Amino acid sequence: MSTDYLTEMDYKVVVNHEQQYSIWPSEKPNPAGWQDAGKQGPKADCLSHIKDIWTDMRPLS
Repeated sequence: MSTDYLTEMDYKVVVNHEQQYSIWPSEKPNPAGWQDAGKQGPKADCLSHIKDIWTDMRPLS
């Protein structure tokens, strides 16, 4: 089965209370505990955005 559809989907960057970032399909509701972080678009763009803004991977607690 091809996974090309995964890279063509629209994603959004989400963030949790520990300031940890991830991507999530934009058409799905956010998982519990995650909020929109303000970036939406192709998977590669969202991952690049996370790389630029998430410089300290340690959780806040």
